[in-house]
Amino acid sequence: MKEKIISLLAALETEDIAKSFPMDYCLPVYHCVSDENLPHIRNIIHYKNTKQFEEDLDYLSKHFRWITWSEFKDFVNGKFKSEKKIALLTFDDGFREFYDIVLPILERKGIYACNFINPAFIDNHEMMFRCKASLIIEAAEKAKTADPEIYRMLSPENPSKEAFRQEILKISYHQRAILDQLTERLEIDCKAYLKEQKPYLTTDQLKTLTKKGYGISSHSWDHPKYGELSLEEQLESTDKTFNYLKENDFLYESFAFPFTDFGVKKDFFDELFKNNEIFCSFGSAGAKLDSIERNFHRIPMEMGESGEQIIRKEAAYFRLKKLINKNKITRR
Repeated sequence: MKEKIISLLAALETEDIAKSFPMDYCLPVYHCVSDENLPHIRNIIHYKNTKQFEEDLDYLSKHFRWITWSEFKDFVNGKFKSEKKIALLTFDDGFREFYDIVLPILERKGIYACNFINPAFIDNHEMMFRCKASLIIEAAEKAKTADPEIYRMLSPENPSKEAFRQEILKISYHQRAILDQLTERLEIDCKAYLKEQKPYLTTDQLKTLTKKGYGISSHSWDHPKYGELSLEEQLESTDKTFNYLKENDFLYESFAFPFTDFGVKKDFFDELFKNNEIFCSFGSAGAKLDSIERNFHRIPMEMGESGEQIIRKEAAYFRLKKLINKNKITRR
């Protein structure tokens, strides 16, 4: 019912979405763009192909002005003015396709982007636990017969492939050792996959991107969900990543939460911003305000819909939530 109401309201938005967009900035976030089937991503992210991505960029370019990281900082500080509402393009996770596919598109269109990376995966040393989950789902779906031992390990109420899929996707960061057991049982060689497929960016590629003027910033060390971590664990992952960024002369002024910042309390932000070098942080709750003024929310663009549909829905949903005073996240 909620989705139907939002879709109806989105259809009523004006053609010039920038005029009706309820915020002065638009922060789209992607993970990957590819025309290929990527087994380590396809079961966890509805990534767009190159045509869909370019259509998104063209739509956003029509209504917003793309800006760089330095211009975004000036905008927040009141030093940058634009006749159009502004947009800052962001990517998460540091997948190789950013270099191979996205970069040529951005260079051709003259658009800046910042990629928030997890240093643990750079140079393909390790694979994010959710990517392992995607490989497991892929292997299980291709298997001619189900392995009863695998189902026993997960204990799903309904021993179907869909139930198996859902159980795999429920496995959390702290339970990730289960995924390693499952990859072994299914004879999935993650190290060989990393070596052959090279799903993540390399240090050399990151340095090339930096030289070309693109941002490389923090997305935690190895992609945990921060709401499930203790404050000590949150700060350890964050600080370790900032040290890596500084050592490599990358952009260490910002931090983007992996997954979501849902459940992250005020005490984390209090500690985060004790570091005067950190300018801001980014969540991904869509068009939404935050009681932490320096925590800006991005709009997930991989929702199985066009960029236009997503932006129109976000604008409509913001106004709907505003009516009941629910368009702002309050931290305690």
